[in-house]
Amino acid sequence: MGNATFEGVPELPEVEALAAYLRERAVGHTVQRLEVSSFSALKTYDPPASAVAGMTVRDAGRHGKFLDIGLGDDLHLVVHLARAGWLHYRDSFKSPAPLKPGSGPIALRLRLDDGSGFDLTEAGTQKSLAAYLVRDPAEVPGVARLGPDALAVSEQEFAERIRSRNGQIKGVLTDQEVLAGIGNAYSDEILHVAKMSPFALTAKITDEQMNALYSAMREVETDAVARSVGQKAAELKGEKRAGMRVHARTGLPCPVCGDTVREVSFADKSLQYCATCQTGGKPLADRRLSKLIR
Repeated sequence: MGNATFEGVPELPEVEALAAYLRERAVGHTVQRLEVSSFSALKTYDPPASAVAGMTVRDAGRHGKFLDIGLGDDLHLVVHLARAGWLHYRDSFKSPAPLKPGSGPIALRLRLDDGSGFDLTEAGTQKSLAAYLVRDPAEVPGVARLGPDALAVSEQEFAERIRSRNGQIKGVLTDQEVLAGIGNAYSDEILHVAKMSPFALTAKITDEQMNALYSAMREVETDAVARSVGQKAAELKGEKRAGMRVHARTGLPCPVCGDTVREVSFADKSLQYCATCQTGGKPLADRRLSKLIR
């Protein structure tokens, strides 16, 4: 496949595709060494990174948006790529020399016995990428707090978990303790398919609306997984973008009704929606103005 890149803010479908790619490409190979360039990225110290040398890559899976790479008999390299973390798979590396501390955007490098491997990189100055070398994924605080996987819940459990939190549906859908795997991008898509305002209050969602929301979640996530798994890794970000109806499409026409996709900005992110499809034609006021129109 050549050099491959996973970029963006990986959510359930992208991490599922990444795990599938690693199962195809890396599983069965022996780890030559794990190199750490950004010591702040590796959140654990026991066992040390040197412990994985000579271990076989056993499996690759995920917990919500966490990637889990099984090594040897009982170790797991668990990674959360955060907002600016990327995984670059290399068929070969330019230099056999170990990484030097602070090697640009590279946080960790895993080299395999056939000369291939991958870099975990992070752009920008805010470093949030986190890697953990553990014997049990439950040792990772973020994994231990996860709710059930979004694609594993029944309709009844979905409704119960959404109603267990009082708040706006956008925030509850993306709360990893409620459901694991749904983030900013796909929550926009789910709410658009369900024809629901992102600021609808969970306490006021009717049974009919909840059924529509569950169906939308299943449709959006399973479709995204189907489109992502099996793609060449370097094409994954483009595949994700191409499949979006409203997310990151501010100013473009809604593919359902033709209305202009609108945006609400927050301090560090934004959401997109269609007023005609989701809010009865009423634009939502910008959160920065502290006035919401539901």
